[in-house]
Amino acid sequence: MGISASSQKTSRRELIVVLKPATGIIDHTASVIASTDEGADLANILTQHQVQMRPIFAQPGTASSRIHIPAAHVMPNPESARYHEVIAPDDQLDNLKREIDGHSSVETSYIKPASSTPSITGPAAASAPPARATPDYAAHQIYLGPAPAGVDARYAWTLPGGKGDGVTIIDCEWSWNSHHEDLAEHVSGVVAGTPSPGNDDHGTSVIGCIVGNDNGYGVTGIAPNATLGLAAFPFQDTDAGSAALIDQAAARLSAGDILLLEIHRPGPATPQTEDGKRENGDQGYIAIEWWPDDFLAISRATQRGILVVEAAGNGSQNLDDPIYNQPNPDFPQAWKNPFASTSPSSGAILVGAGNPPSGTHGHTHDTIGFNEAYVDRARCVYSNYGSRVDCQGWGWEVTTIGGGDLGHSADHNRLYTDVFAGTSSASPIITGVLACVQGVLRARNLALLTPDSARTLLRSEGSAQQAAPNRSVEQRIGLRPDLRKIIPKVAPPLSS
Repeated sequence: MGISASSQKTSRRELIVVLKPATGIIDHTASVIASTDEGADLANILTQHQVQMRPIFAQPGTASSRIHIPAAHVMPNPESARYHEVIAPDDQLDNLKREIDGHSSVETSYIKPASSTPSITGPAAASAPPARATPDYAAHQIYLGPAPAGVDARYAWTLPGGKGDGVTIIDCEWSWNSHHEDLAEHVSGVVAGTPSPGNDDHGTSVIGCIVGNDNGYGVTGIAPNATLGLAAFPFQDTDAGSAALIDQAAARLSAGDILLLEIHRPGPATPQTEDGKRENGDQGYIAIEWWPDDFLAISRATQRGILVVEAAGNGSQNLDDPIYNQPNPDFPQAWKNPFASTSPSSGAILVGAGNPPSGTHGHTHDTIGFNEAYVDRARCVYSNYGSRVDCQGWGWEVTTIGGGDLGHSADHNRLYTDVFAGTSSASPIITGVLACVQGVLRARNLALLTPDSARTLLRSEGSAQQAAPNRSVEQRIGLRPDLRKIIPKVAPPLSS
């Protein structure tokens, strides 16, 4: 079962062009491309169709047409300089690809399918009566409490810096309601991209899990003192693609900060209809690092010491399946399956979704229609799994802002929910956990977690995954973090 059409955020398809090594074509304007002999034919193609080809990644010493990025924040990488995106209407992409593939300087090109938010969404909230004063929903947020049911954020809050103080996070997705009453303090606004119009519940719910205000009403985020910025994935033909957006967002961060990727995309196992179109639902959707330009963008961020939290996706997929060793026929020859343990890693933290304790909010089964019996920390039936998945967060029954089923307010700025779900809800929980740890380390003037040390901690310190019918522990989603175990490992208690 997939996402309801009213709440799903999607991006356009993307045409990625990979130039051959040592080519001189690095600029997005047809006039500059045409100034080289090898670029003249390519420039003619772009001019004929009245479209642009942009470099995806900013390079040191060059200006970016998308956003100013200081040279100190750019990773020099000859491989990334070969990646470009053609900015064109969707109905032109297939024909453009056929023409561009014949150019002498092009190694290959590929079209990425439209991506979406990795959430599981139920029916819309019923019509609401006039709102009264907002209650305190803290008792609903079981995931804040002690292990094994929760991640024990409340323990972290007893420590200096343990509410995420001094940590900067950027959430990458499509839209948010930053005017929500429970977001007044620590949301810094949009730093890259253009938010899409329409339903903004998903993004609002995500950031509420992380930085919901600690104010005595509504919800409290896991790291309520962290600073959170917003970066919007593409939804128009003229917007930068997902890899470019990730690169732009990462350029706004420093080592030890956190980048959250709330996105998944249909992979090679996604069912198709007879006319070649994708079927509705999330079956076969996977983490975006499988696509080479997204892998490069994530790798550039982690190489700078940024912690990247990536949703594993809601496709019910075994990421160890041999199907993921087979590249898209148009991928570059050097591509390797990033889900395989023998391949270079992006360095991102890949997050799966696990069940809440049975009885959460009075429920023993999910309320969406999967008829999934809750077994605490068992894999949610929709969650992707495999050796590449590092850890799990709650995948059902997450209480946060947005939605509207909790409290039934008629005011868009006072909406709350008890049923946020998906690897979309699991990933901000992990983001909040990491922000708590980094805040404690900053307060103690200790070395911050690196991408490698963060993954190691999340794989070793937490509450064990459990088995459920047809969902064995061999279907790995990893541990649920336990901050009471994690923090002493990196910030030992001070001696009295």
